[in-house]
Amino acid sequence: MNRLILFFLCSLLPIGEGFAQSDFSITHGPYLQALHDTGVTIVWTTDKDAIAWVELAPDDSSHFYLQERPKYFASSHGFKDVSKLHKVTLRNLQPGVKYRYRVYAQEVTSHVGTDVQYGRVVATQVYRQGPLTFTTSNPAQANLSFSIINDIHGRNDVMKNLLGQVDWAGTDLLFFNGDMANDLRSEEQLFAHYMDTATLLFAGEKPMYYARGNHETRGNFAEKFPDYFPTLSGHLYYLMRRGPVCFVVLDCGEDKPDTDIEYSGIVNMDEYRTQQAAWLKLALQSPEYRDAPYKVVICHMPPIGGWHGEQEIADKFVPLLNDAGAQIMISGHLHRHIKVDPQPGANRFPVLVNSNNAMVRAIADGGRLRFEVVDQQGKVVDTIVLNPTR
Repeated sequence: MNRLILFFLCSLLPIGEGFAQSDFSITHGPYLQALHDTGVTIVWTTDKDAIAWVELAPDDSSHFYLQERPKYFASSHGFKDVSKLHKVTLRNLQPGVKYRYRVYAQEVTSHVGTDVQYGRVVATQVYRQGPLTFTTSNPAQANLSFSIINDIHGRNDVMKNLLGQVDWAGTDLLFFNGDMANDLRSEEQLFAHYMDTATLLFAGEKPMYYARGNHETRGNFAEKFPDYFPTLSGHLYYLMRRGPVCFVVLDCGEDKPDTDIEYSGIVNMDEYRTQQAAWLKLALQSPEYRDAPYKVVICHMPPIGGWHGEQEIADKFVPLLNDAGAQIMISGHLHRHIKVDPQPGANRFPVLVNSNNAMVRAIADGGRLRFEVVDQQGKVVDTIVLNPTR
């Protein structure tokens, strides 16, 4: 693990110079978002406004610079984006294929009329160590391994302990199931509380998917959250098929009524959950979901507990999930381990509430989907096994 951390630290060095000598640098990332069978979005930041791009190469025996590699720019509406936050979406890739990549940024020092002045270029390394890699998902994949953590609340030491148990070579993806920070007040806080650690440990090469928690809705920077975690649907709720598993990722919203004094009149979560329910009703009719052997719901707040937001989830989401044959909901929020069996007149599927000090680890194949809850010492404290629906 130490070698992997050193790899990512070195990868942030600017071309031809040491990090300390640079007056323009990559500050955070890169990390992967919205990876699927034919594409992925790569996200990183710089300390000054810049244009940015990704160079992509197949994972073969050739040196990264045997030949010129294609460049994919961060752009929108026909313009290269000039920003400190960079997002490049790669499209039309091949399913189940491993790629190598390198991210670049070039400072924009001035833009007056049509005259644009540029400064230095920085990039991740491909010389002192191998370039970063990712592998697109494979629709025909028979087995799937994934993990879920939640309620880290900025405790990087806990996250390191939990993720230190992950066999990354054999793991396909990881979920952040909400409340990774206490609130969001700045970009620097977002990265310091968890994303820098995630990048050092895995996120530049293994895909991470996010179910927003109620604490990510708090703070003056909270409305910027979607900019850092793009999804295929364009919403913070989405449906995703990976191998034999279809994941329904829901955005729980806040836990108290919209009028609560804590929100200072800034939230509209009840209407947001109503809109989400309308989307969910249609999404659950899709072949991606209906034909999946396993149907897993990821939602930070569970439909239990009696608070307003929890009741909204029970009232607006659970009946739809019941009718569509959802097999399990994985939640957090309550900071303790709870397993709720199917309940008459309520959830017809088990609800697994993961604590703030444990990780859910899962392996799916044609015969079963097995969930293990493991603590920071690696001890398995609970298991759930699901059979395929067809």
